[in-house]
Amino acid sequence: MTPHKKPLPNWAIPAFYVAAAVVAGLALPRLETRLLPGFDAGWSASATLGIFSAIASGMISMTGIVFALAFLMVQFSATAYSPRLVQWLARNPLLWHAVGVFSATFIYALAAIGWVERRGSAGAPFFSSWVVIVLLLTSVAMFIALIDKLSLLQLNRTLAFTAEQGRRVIEQLYPLLDDQEAHPVSVKLDSTVVKTLRHWGRPSAVQAVNIPALLDLASATDTVLEVSAAVGDTLVDGTPILRVRGQREVDEPALRAAFSLGEDRTFEQDPKYALRLLVDIAIRALSPAINDPTTAVQVLDQIEDLLLRLGRRRLDVGATRDAAGTLRVVVPFPSWEDFLMLSFDEIRFCGANSVQVMRRMRALAVDLIEALPPEREAALRRYEKRLAATIAKSFSDDEDKKDASIEDRQGLGIPRNR
Repeated sequence: MTPHKKPLPNWAIPAFYVAAAVVAGLALPRLETRLLPGFDAGWSASATLGIFSAIASGMISMTGIVFALAFLMVQFSATAYSPRLVQWLARNPLLWHAVGVFSATFIYALAAIGWVERRGSAGAPFFSSWVVIVLLLTSVAMFIALIDKLSLLQLNRTLAFTAEQGRRVIEQLYPLLDDQEAHPVSVKLDSTVVKTLRHWGRPSAVQAVNIPALLDLASATDTVLEVSAAVGDTLVDGTPILRVRGQREVDEPALRAAFSLGEDRTFEQDPKYALRLLVDIAIRALSPAINDPTTAVQVLDQIEDLLLRLGRRRLDVGATRDAAGTLRVVVPFPSWEDFLMLSFDEIRFCGANSVQVMRRMRALAVDLIEALPPEREAALRRYEKRLAATIAKSFSDDEDKKDASIEDRQGLGIPRNR
């Protein structure tokens, strides 16, 4: 697992663009006028003033319109999907880069206007003028990219995007089942707890754990570090984060630096978060206010793909050993049963009265049993029985029970075993 790197705050991105535009607007025309006094863009002064004025006034207006529409779409989509997902998309760096480019174009165009006909020249500085044009073209490219990013709010692309984040995390975190280097997490911790690290302050979510850094600390001090807060947990004042087992103390600031905390969960090191968002979309679609079981079926398609990938990998990756094979770091990770509970239970409960959802879940359970290794079968059989019990309880009519018990990957499409 690679160390977690904290990204720049979102406000720093447009601030950098604005600062760069101010510096360039003050320095570049002066240098160009002093070093290349006779080298101009070949445009007339009146045409240059008209172009730059149009770019400056149009850019600030476009910025307001574009981002008003963008945030309107985001808020509207929050009612259809999960507000956590839409909020995550709204914080995408592309939005802030677009703000920065639009603002830089506006500021630099204003600065360039002041150097038209400067010192008696009948034209405009060559490089300064073309910088304005390049910034305008860049703004157009950012606008196109922004529109493409907002198209992620379409249902199919939203589901595909969310599932892709889950697939990426699964591949990074979990080795394949035939990987002999993985060690089981079922270990016995007998050593004495010499220190308990706790969270102090406002509630914060554990976004990532720098396991290599903890491994180095544990190896250097001959201790075992038992992480008690899983990635995705929300810590409140006084919540235990980590326990140090052994005979020696470990530097507390170094321990705290290994944990990345923030206001919200992230996809990094958190495969359950992608499933959580997909389930949120499904149960929102199944709510009486929306009543859209077809969306829930589409969500189950993505959930099945993630469960197939999880079922083929070793999930007991919480125990980390040093080069000598000595246990050093223990981190809680979800088990196969945890993933199944998250994926099945809420959708099964909210979609209990939908024939379409029940048929798709029946097909999902059967397909997973057939596709995954035998060690995954027992838990899947239990959920298959719970699904059958839900159908029996939800439908009073025998024909409805029979229809809901049929396996159908489309929900109401082509049933198996006619």
